[in-house]
Amino acid sequence: MSSDRAGVEKEVAFIGLGKMGLPMASNLLAKGFTVTGFDLSAQARDEFVTRGGRSADSARAAAAGHKVIITMLPTSAIVMDCLIGSGDAVADVPAGALVIDMSSSVPGDTLKLGAELEKRGISLVDAPVSGGVTRAISGQLAIMAGSEHVDRALPYLEAMGSRIFRTGKLGSGHVMKVLNNYVSAAGALATMEALILGRDFGLDEELITVILNASTGRNNTTERKVKEFILSKSWASGFEMALMSKDVSIAAALSREMGLNLEMLAETEKAWQQATALLQQGADHTEIYRYVDQVSHARK
Repeated sequence: MSSDRAGVEKEVAFIGLGKMGLPMASNLLAKGFTVTGFDLSAQARDEFVTRGGRSADSARAAAAGHKVIITMLPTSAIVMDCLIGSGDAVADVPAGALVIDMSSSVPGDTLKLGAELEKRGISLVDAPVSGGVTRAISGQLAIMAGSEHVDRALPYLEAMGSRIFRTGKLGSGHVMKVLNNYVSAAGALATMEALILGRDFGLDEELITVILNASTGRNNTTERKVKEFILSKSWASGFEMALMSKDVSIAAALSREMGLNLEMLAETEKAWQQATALLQQGADHTEIYRYVDQVSHARK
């Protein structure tokens, strides 16, 4: 669907101009939308202005008068506080407005937020993303969209992503996001253990990676992360370990709420929580290699 169709609101508020949010908001600009952005970082706001965006000095000021508000924030607690808590960003938003939360949020919080916004006549779509900074820049994100209002959100989602998946009811997008990140996190752990086991036996880690990618063991970590971020020791994928750990924990909490005993999920949650506690604040998620290397040898 084209973003210039009749009736599409061309003015958008975008709250959260971080590593993902800034290129996403920039792609909206590139597709002809007028975007007013806000971030706690003055540097991020200034950078957005250099790209042609408008800047506001608060989330409430950014959202004021807009019928479309997009959030890309670290946690659902921050999303809720920003929109209906101390930030009260939707205070000056007209009835009939649409909020698109593209953060990686707790599904239960999404349902609570949806109920509160509905009381104000505001609709909510949960539309988290996958693809990392590279695909955020290129506008090729995969987007998982839940809610009965996805059709209204499509022009904006299509400006930022190349594959839009309708996941069902409100909250289902956020469930799918944490399921994806759990599988990614478990695959990363298995990859790190394989690399370290092979290395200690005497195999070359780059050769291990090449063979995995030519075989059934290939996964997102072997294909996109090992050579570029792990073997190079750049640790610069742009996605923090704490955020990966948070998403795995959301999935694990959901499994417990549903009465499921998922042992691999529980072990994956434990490992990522321990890695986050062991390594320095702000560590990249690819540094899970360092954690596995340390604990595997500490047990000897």
